[in-house]
Amino acid sequence: MIFSKYNLLVLAAIILASCTDTKTKSTEIVDEKAPEINYNITSLKVYTTAENTNLKLSLTDEASFKPAKQPLETDISVFVNPKKSFQKFLGIGGAITDASAEVFAKLSADKQEELLQAYYGKNGINYNIIRTSIHSCDFSSKSYTYIEEGDTELKTFSIEKDKQFRIPMIKKAMALIKDDLVFYATPWSPPPFMKTNNDMLQGGKLRPEYYQTWADYFVKFIKAYEAEGIPVWGVTIQNEPMAKQRWESCIYTAEEERDFLKNNLGPTFEKAGFSDKNIVVWDHNRDLISQRANTIFEDPEAAKYAWGIGFHWYETWTGGEPKYENLANIKESFPTKNLLFTEGCQEAFSAEHYFRWSNAERYGNSMINDFNNGTVGWTDWNILLDETGGPNHVQNLCFAPIHADTRTNELIYTPSYYYIGHFSKFIKPNALRISTTTSRSTIESTTFKNENDEFVTVVMNKTDEAIAYKFIVENQEVSLNIPAHAIQSIVY
Repeated sequence: MIFSKYNLLVLAAIILASCTDTKTKSTEIVDEKAPEINYNITSLKVYTTAENTNLKLSLTDEASFKPAKQPLETDISVFVNPKKSFQKFLGIGGAITDASAEVFAKLSADKQEELLQAYYGKNGINYNIIRTSIHSCDFSSKSYTYIEEGDTELKTFSIEKDKQFRIPMIKKAMALIKDDLVFYATPWSPPPFMKTNNDMLQGGKLRPEYYQTWADYFVKFIKAYEAEGIPVWGVTIQNEPMAKQRWESCIYTAEEERDFLKNNLGPTFEKAGFSDKNIVVWDHNRDLISQRANTIFEDPEAAKYAWGIGFHWYETWTGGEPKYENLANIKESFPTKNLLFTEGCQEAFSAEHYFRWSNAERYGNSMINDFNNGTVGWTDWNILLDETGGPNHVQNLCFAPIHADTRTNELIYTPSYYYIGHFSKFIKPNALRISTTTSRSTIESTTFKNENDEFVTVVMNKTDEAIAYKFIVENQEVSLNIPAHAIQSIVY
């Protein structure tokens, strides 16, 4: 091809413009880079709980950061990026059930105070969430409701039974929690006459003609508890709505729960002046959670009343692994809705296994992965049970983090108590979750930043061997060790 002088000039101009353009874009990228932030992180403290040792939330190390070096593939590392933050932390707690309150009442005054301080005191593990049942659940001494059977107008509504054991214990816990309290309630079943099987047990469904009556029942519960000085943060619509249980239970399909929320519970709360009360849907396992979220949150009229979605950890009854990825899917699909862990416990109580370490590791694994997948709060099941794993009126006995042997007036602290404490003791309400990853599957980790700019990273080792690892925060690092079957809270 033959170029004229004019063509050569045009070609040169194009090349020059292209070079200038590239230079300009390159400069823009540099200019848009976030400024270096000084987090003033110089040192850290490590608190450890480990199997076959005396370490229980014990201070085991203090160290200073140094400039980080490029980690090698042979290194085991935890990486924290303080510039990337995610959901705001609501808190951690457990349920004060009838069972917990009845066992508590059997303890001497000094043991009662010890238990309260262990969970809610400054030297304890700083629980701030309380869940309770709306009338009875399996962890009650018997089935009961707040009305006389057949009272369609709710004229006989009374929480007098709760005033004997449950409400006094809740009030004592509240006095220690103070302003950080998050109190919510859950029904296990409507009264028998409102159900298709005329029984609080064995599933059944809420009869359509009683949808509004049942919504009114929620309002009466909130008013009655608040008249006792207990501020109600919110409710869940139904405990385990896809489980036909031999105890109190009630089935809702996703569409039925959506319609009850949209047409009855949401508008009823609004009319009662309870628009500030938070309504949580599902309250069942992680397995079917996405279908429930899709059905309810895709309906604008239902979704506007839902604060978020609650879940349990019992999907592993099939022999499979926990479905943490379903939580991430919901958070990605519905970013304005919240995830709340509403119940988990180790099933099949046996006093021989009070100190079985795998029970605690189940807690650690769930809490790390639930938080890393967007969960804002975490609620354990019963905070206290007796030496039988109850009381429970259908013998559905299980473990609690603390048991009371009512024969000897002794409190038994299981490893699960300390594992939960590695999160609840150090992470404060309104903390932000911070980007955290690990280079190996042998350790798990999550991080939160408290409002006072203090960071808390939790690291867990479920293996049979101690692990040396590099703890790398942005461009600083510390070399640390975690014992076999241990959990650590790193505060810096």
